[in-house]
Amino acid sequence: MYKIEKQVERFIFFSRWIQLPVYLGLIITSILYAVKFMMQLWNLISNFSSLNENMIMLSVLGLIDISMVINLLVVVFIGGYWTFVSKIEFDSHVDKPDWLNKINASTLKIKLIISLVSISGVHLLKTFIDIHNIPLQDALLQIGIHIVFIISAVLLAWADKIMHFQEVSDSH
Repeated sequence: MYKIEKQVERFIFFSRWIQLPVYLGLIITSILYAVKFMMQLWNLISNFSSLNENMIMLSVLGLIDISMVINLLVVVFIGGYWTFVSKIEFDSHVDKPDWLNKINASTLKIKLIISLVSISGVHLLKTFIDIHNIPLQDALLQIGIHIVFIISAVLLAWADKIMHFQEVSDSH
């Protein structure tokens, strides 16, 4: 029975590699977003003289939005792989992001929710800039979604702080 249990545990442990295609797919998605960024940048450059200030600002916010989504993807595929699949061996690499030294499931969740709040904030800013062309119901819905993201971020950070405090007090 002990041998069967060890085989089941080994199978469960190695099943984490099922996530690998997901992370590779997110890398491909970030490449597609980079292509979309370049297309929008080219559109901004080529039509710059015919755009008014609001249109330029909306275009720039669109570029910022894409950048933030790519940042979110990077956090998910590097942080998720590092946390749930396998450590990445580049300890001595000069470009290793500092946040990887402190990454775990808890910090990954906080980084994700902060990214979502930031992306939602950019979308909300785009709505406010173009408020005359946005139905009131859509604007109110975006405000509500943004508030939910903010409340979620605060509650997640608070729960993380409580868990950290409890871990510190349990170790003493």
